[in-house]
Order: sequence, then structure tokens, then C-alpha cells
Amino acid sequence: MGGVGAGPVHGPRPMAGRGGWSAGTVLAARARLFPSVRPYRHLTVTSPHRLWVAGTGDGRLPALQVGNYKRTVKRIDDGHRLCNDLMNCIHERARIEKGYAQQLTEWAKRWKQLVEKGPQYGTVERAWCAFMSEAEKVSELHLEVKGSLMNEDFEKVKNWQKEAFHKQMMGGFKETKEAEDGFRKAQKPWAKKLKEVEAAKKAYHAACKEEKLAISRETNSKADPALNPEQLKKLQDKVERSKQDVLKTKEKYEKSLKELDSVTPQYMENMEQVFEQCQQFEEKRLRFFREVLLEVQKHLDLSNVASYKNIYRELEQNIKTADAVEDLRWFRANQGPGMSMNWPQFEEWSADLNRTLSRREKKKASDGVTLTGINQTGDQVSQPNKHSSVSSYEKNQSYPADWSDEESNNPFSSTDANGDTNPFDEDASPAMEVRVRALYDYEGQEQDELSFKAGDELTKMENEDEQGWCKGRLDNGQVGLYPANYVEPIQ
Repeated sequence: MGGVGAGPVHGPRPMAGRGGWSAGTVLAARARLFPSVRPYRHLTVTSPHRLWVAGTGDGRLPALQVGNYKRTVKRIDDGHRLCNDLMNCIHERARIEKGYAQQLTEWAKRWKQLVEKGPQYGTVERAWCAFMSEAEKVSELHLEVKGSLMNEDFEKVKNWQKEAFHKQMMGGFKETKEAEDGFRKAQKPWAKKLKEVEAAKKAYHAACKEEKLAISRETNSKADPALNPEQLKKLQDKVERSKQDVLKTKEKYEKSLKELDSVTPQYMENMEQVFEQCQQFEEKRLRFFREVLLEVQKHLDLSNVASYKNIYRELEQNIKTADAVEDLRWFRANQGPGMSMNWPQFEEWSADLNRTLSRREKKKASDGVTLTGINQTGDQVSQPNKHSSVSSYEKNQSYPADWSDEESNNPFSSTDANGDTNPFDEDASPAMEVRVRALYDYEGQEQDELSFKAGDELTKMENEDEQGWCKGRLDNGQVGLYPANYVEPIQ
């Protein structure tokens, strides 16, 4: 905003020439602005200053009344505070965008591992994993939004505030002081005349009151026979003097009002000029805020970003490629009757054989787990029975060679193919017990599995096996298996 004496950028509003102003013109203008103001009953001379002395009827005082420019001046300080509020608003939204992006990334990473290690297979697995790819890409876009909000919008408001508001050594802003000085300078001559009017009005009202009392005393004395003519004469003289005082004070009062009316047009013009400068300063701020808000809206609206649309177009295509018939055909060929079989053939006895290569006996231990093993040939992929909806076994593990579930090699039986003992047998050497805490709820699918809720604590009795299961004990003494990735050690 320019200096106090400098004119506004676009000049003041068009006003009538100084010589064309009249009391009636001023009164009409003020009456349009403040229709609820009523003139004093005792005044006979039309005076526009009456319109500023009274209020507007709703508790607000007219802006041109002495000292009432402070609302306009305060608006400048409010503009600086609103810049801070807007920056805080943008900063908080940027933090939300960053947090959302991080949550998407963590979610995608976790569920990608769970799905890839889980029992889902084929085209449906790829369609499921497409959601994780979508989350990673959307996360990147929201990080870009966060960067745009902070590096562009936030910095833009910060720089504009610095250029628009200039702090003073003694506190406050230069623009606020210029506006206040401008209003005070414009009001000073008119305020002086207004003070004279108020003094004249006070004197006139006092004279009227004294006149009324003198007349009342004279009237009462005429009815008093004890009063001598000399005393009555004094009362009559008092009435005469009071009437003369009323005429003199009224004349002075009316004269001061006319003088006030004569300087009112110039006062209004000066006040209007300073007010217009404040309006122009506020207009710049309002237009700037509108511009910034549109920029923020543009950065937040991902629906118009081409890459954002492509993400969901690709996601839809990946989901539509899921083919149940194809997945069933794949499972039949790789996990079902379509697998190649090593049918039993005659084998000569060899003294070099120190153990049976195809042991078809199994031991059902009271705390053991029976799994159906599957052998495969070539590059075929085998998949064991699942223990939970989200298991942690590896899909590319090798198993014994029979598709039939009639008998199979049990990895948890008493003795494996190499003659090693079963780690779940009672006589096996126990590992060091460790206290762990459940990360998720788990409902046991088999009798030998444990069930627990997220946050429950239990004891890990043995380390994770090759299929991702651990043996553990609940606090109630129940012993069983649970997915290793469902717990974490208690620090």
C-alpha cells in the first residue's frame, strides 16, 4: 500500500466537486448509507454530522464516525494472520498426503508378500497383486501432491506475505501504520469542528434547561402573596436573561453546525481516499487467495492426471484377465491328475542302498501334523495344503513323488528320508523357548493348530520349519502349531 499522502493506484472514487456539495446532498448520501439514523428533535438546522453521532441501529457505529476506522485498519493485520492460517492449512494437508502415501506403500508391501506366499495361484493371483501395484503407483502420485503443496503453494503464500507486509522495528506492520496515520490525518480537522459542535450543543441545552427553571420560578412566585415586588422583578429579569442566553447559545450552536457542514465534504473525500487505498490492498489479498486456492485444488485433483487414469485402466485390465478355467486347467496339470507319475517299477536289490528310498509308512504322533506330500518332475511347481487363509509357505518347494493322498511322506513323522528324527517328537531336543506376541488374529484350521488374538502372548518352543510353521505353547498350556509370520519376539 502506498504512503499516507500518496493517491491510490486507480484514484479515488468519483465524487462531486467541492463547490457542489451542500448540506442536503451530504444528508441524502448519509441517509442512503444509514437509513435507521434519526436526527435530534431540538435541532432546526439540517446537519449531516448527526448521521455519524448516532449508531446504525444494529450495534455497529458508522465507519466515518471519529475513531471508527479501526475496523478497516485491523483488517490489514488480519490479512497477515490469514496468510499464516492458509500456510498452516496447506502444510497439514501435505502431511496427510505424505502419511497416506506411506500407508499405501506399507500395505502394498505386506500384502504382496502374503499373497505371493499364500495358496492363491494363477491368473487370479496376478489380478490380486495388481492392487498392490496400483497402491504403489498411487502412493507416488500422493507424494507428488505433497511436494506440490509444499514446494509451490506453501512457498507462494510465504513469499507473497513477505512482499505484502513489512514489519517495523517497534512492532506492527508498515502498511497498518500508514493506514492509521492516513485516517487520523483525514479526521483531525473535522474532529476539531465536531468537538466545537458538541460544546455548543452542551451550552445550548444548559441554557434551555435554565430558561425552563426560571420560567417555572416566576410562575410559582406570582401565586405567592408573601413575595414583594422587588423579588418578583428579580425573577422576571432572570427569565429575560435566560431567554437571551438561549438565543445566543442557539445561534452559536447553529453556526458551529454550519461550519461543520462546510468541512464535511472534504472530510468525506479524504476518508474515502484512505479507505479506498485499504480496499485496494485487501483486493490484492483476496485475489491472491483465490489464485492460491485454485492452485491447491488443481494439485489435489488427481482425476485430471493422465497417469492416475492409466493406473486404474491397467488395474481393470489385469482383473479382467483373471480366468477361472485357465487356473483350474493349470492346477490339474501341476497339482492334480495331470501330473507325471513315477509308477512303481521292479527294482533290483543293491547292497549300496543303506536306507529305503520310498518309505510309505508314517507315524501319527499325538502332537504331530500329517501333510500330504506331492512329488513333481521337471519344472512343475507343487503346492501343499494350506494351514490358514494367509499362510507363509514357499510355493516352489519340492515334495515326494506321489499325487495320491492315500499315503505320503510326512515331513513331521518320526524319521525323515535321511534318517533324521522328527523335530516335533517328544524325545527331540527342544530349542530355546522364546516369548512372542501375536501380530494378527489366527483361528486354527486343524486340531494341532493354536488359535489366538492379536496382542496375545505365547511361548515359541521350536524354530520355524521349512514350511513357515512354528511349534508353540499358549499360557493355558495348550501346545500346537502356528504361522511363524503371525508373531514377533517380545523385546
